[in-house]
Amino acid sequence: MLNEKIFAIGDIHGCADKFENLLARLPFDASRDTLVVLGDYLDRGPGTREVLDQLCQLRATGTRLITLMGNHEYLFLEYHRRNDQALLPYLRRLGLENTLESYGGASLAELGDLSFMPEEHRDLLESLVPYWETEEYIFVHAGLRFDRSLAEQDISDLCEVREPFLSDERSFGKRIIFGHTPFATPLVTPNKIGIDTGAAYGNLLTAVELPSLRFYHA
Repeated sequence: MLNEKIFAIGDIHGCADKFENLLARLPFDASRDTLVVLGDYLDRGPGTREVLDQLCQLRATGTRLITLMGNHEYLFLEYHRRNDQALLPYLRRLGLENTLESYGGASLAELGDLSFMPEEHRDLLESLVPYWETEEYIFVHAGLRFDRSLAEQDISDLCEVREPFLSDERSFGKRIIFGHTPFATPLVTPNKIGIDTGAAYGNLLTAVELPSLRFYHA
């Protein structure tokens, strides 16, 4: 579509107010533009439920929305599906209690069936994709391995990798837009753009407009 833009947003982590404010600042045209959120909607911040409400509302109003899976959603869903108690220490370190608190203090026992979540929130989480690709860009939560094709990537790498991805200067053929690793300011190299700027740690939530490479913050 002529003059179509893509707006990608980094890790939100329950920062519902920042997410709302950032959306209001974007010159987003719902009739032509695409919004990509790079994963990690859950945990750490106080407003996980509100963030998922906002995402569901965007979907319901017909926004062209691409919702990627982050490592927080990946592990959350793995525990939900497998009831693997070994995952609980990791989930707690990731801020699981903040997510449960945002749903009125839901219990760990309810993670088995996610009964504390509205159906539309469960549907949203189940619909998350590991990456999204255009002619010029690859959007992914954490990164990827340069020694295998996109179709051969492991979900754990797409959601969790840092090194050797961050220091690898090779080209994957398309510029990679990613989150997961927080930077004080967006990372911009010829082959990568990192837009997690640590919103959950008191810093800014960041979006990038493509192809103009213009940044927005809240």
